[in-house]
Amino acid sequence: MAHAAPASGVRTRSAPTRTPDVFSERTHRAAEWTTAVGLGLVYGYWVAANNRAGGPITGWNLLLGFVSAFVFAVLWLGVHAVAPRLRRELHSVLWAVFAGCAFGFLYSETGASVLRSTGWALAVAASTFAALFFRFYTREDADGHRIR
Repeated sequence: MAHAAPASGVRTRSAPTRTPDVFSERTHRAAEWTTAVGLGLVYGYWVAANNRAGGPITGWNLLLGFVSAFVFAVLWLGVHAVAPRLRRELHSVLWAVFAGCAFGFLYSETGASVLRSTGWALAVAASTFAALFFRFYTREDADGHRIR
């Protein structure tokens, strides 16, 4: 029966390196702002559409949509800036709270009861927490440092 030869203990291959970043810091910053604005506009439109329930578009409906879009974009940028500095548990909790609150407000604009909106928001937050905690947990070493 064949056996493997003992290794010398010297590494012959270099450690894997990160893929090169071909975009500048300015491009990444522009993409972050563009993403926040785009997601905010989609969210604001969705809130306004849920609020009017198929009725006519009014000035108050437009105002609700734009204010919702602005608040969503600002909060998304805030969470996006703060969350990576936190440990995996708090990182997951922060994104889960954001997702749950955003969904709960969006669902409440359909005319659903407060209890039903809260229940669905908690379900979205719990599933977001579970998915993100698993993702962050599997991408950290034993000391809690992110593997990049």
